[in-house]
Amino acid sequence: MYSPLIDQLIQALKALPGVGPKSAQRMAFYLLEHNQEGAVGLAQALQAAVEGVGRCDHCQTLTEETTCAICQSTKRDQSTLCVVESPSDVSIFEQAGVYSGVYFVLHGHLSPIDGIGPADLGLDILETRLQQGLVKEIVLATNSTVQGEATAHYISEIAKDTGVVVTRLAQGVPLGGELEYLDGGTLAHAINSRTRFQ
Repeated sequence: MYSPLIDQLIQALKALPGVGPKSAQRMAFYLLEHNQEGAVGLAQALQAAVEGVGRCDHCQTLTEETTCAICQSTKRDQSTLCVVESPSDVSIFEQAGVYSGVYFVLHGHLSPIDGIGPADLGLDILETRLQQGLVKEIVLATNSTVQGEATAHYISEIAKDTGVVVTRLAQGVPLGGELEYLDGGTLAHAINSRTRFQ
């Protein structure tokens, strides 16, 4: 129906979350008809990000450096480690301004059915970090889904052997809810009222 290059662009845009065939088609035609300069800028920024962004050696968040700015900061409480599922969760905490510790980003959750095990999430790296003795508290901020809870339980078992206190975000985070949909006030209440994880 479309020329090969237009079809290729539409297919590429469909890789974005929440973008179906119609939305991808609208975006492609908008960029080609009305904003070619923006399209070139988007392509260049995307290529630069894919080539230049990797994972922080300490927390696994996305960064251009070997160690991200949060892990490097002397103003952060290195003894408190918040475990989240994605780099976007780090952004949510930072925007809310309610947490002053450091992070560990899993890039997902345990899901044996999908073949995602502890090594895929870097839990071996987390365990090594806990064994170094600098971390005194882990704040589990995985999503309140079945997979998120299973992941939190697994991490709490790792932490038990190291003597690290394990806490969980408190009320305000609905069962089955995801951090990216919470407002700052709810997140502030959840972090400040966190409870010991059983």
